[in-house]
Amino acid sequence: MCGIVGLFAKSAQIEPDLGRHLTAMLEQLTDRGPDSTGFAIYRSGAGSEAFKLSLARRSSAIAWSKLADGIEARFRTRPNFRETGHFALFELAAQGQEIHEWLLAAYPDLRVDAFGRLIEVYKDIGKPSDVCERFALPAMSGRHAIGHTRMATESAVTVAGSHPFSTGPDQCLVHNGSLSNHNRLRRWLQRRGMTFQTDNDSEVAASYLALQLKSGESLETALQSALADIDGFFTFCIGTADGFAVMRDAIACKPAVLAENDDWVAIGSEYRALAELPGIERARVWEPEPGVVYSWRHR
Repeated sequence: MCGIVGLFAKSAQIEPDLGRHLTAMLEQLTDRGPDSTGFAIYRSGAGSEAFKLSLARRSSAIAWSKLADGIEARFRTRPNFRETGHFALFELAAQGQEIHEWLLAAYPDLRVDAFGRLIEVYKDIGKPSDVCERFALPAMSGRHAIGHTRMATESAVTVAGSHPFSTGPDQCLVHNGSLSNHNRLRRWLQRRGMTFQTDNDSEVAASYLALQLKSGESLETALQSALADIDGFFTFCIGTADGFAVMRDAIACKPAVLAENDDWVAIGSEYRALAELPGIERARVWEPEPGVVYSWRHR
């Protein structure tokens, strides 16, 4: 099962209510994924040089204030942070990439769910209404966002196994479907320096795309390569710093609906996720074609 949603603001009028609209979209897909919910939202930080880290602790041994002290002592920069239980968003003025790599090495009980200048990732066990309220998604503004409701049919219900998966700067992926060659592809990626925090096949797909982007490929070209290299059935929705893209596999057995008008672009696993969006009656609505990449970018 599982459900995916995405919303891209073409008009600045949509941005203040982006979180509220995404919440309603996720709630419509509760029965496709009641086990866990997650979302990535793209919005500006405190300054042009701000760098964000979406963090989750695996044990209570990590105190967020102590972690901030450790970053300040080592890098001489004090992060601002907002915490919600086991989760926290850290925002730093500089040295973000270096701090990210240090955290992964120095804190094995810490999971870095996302890093970059715009991206914020939040995910937890529970129904969309509960998780969205927990992280105050309805009050968030943003330029674009993607989300996921998970039904764990082949693995345990854990926060770590929830979507989205972010494996590169300002990049993330949500996935509906199942990959058949993810173990072989994981080993191939590890030989090329990619690291993994979970055993989820969707993290493998995200890492594959991150490696392609790191090598200089465009997102569209990377997704075309994925059609040849990733076996299975899937609908992908991928977020980047300036937009998002949607692609189904060549058979396209997993459902997806796209809609677009002058103010926004939206994707949902079912039309009901889009039905309450403002101006849906003026939107072009269609089913994405098998093996075709659809992408949108902010100018």
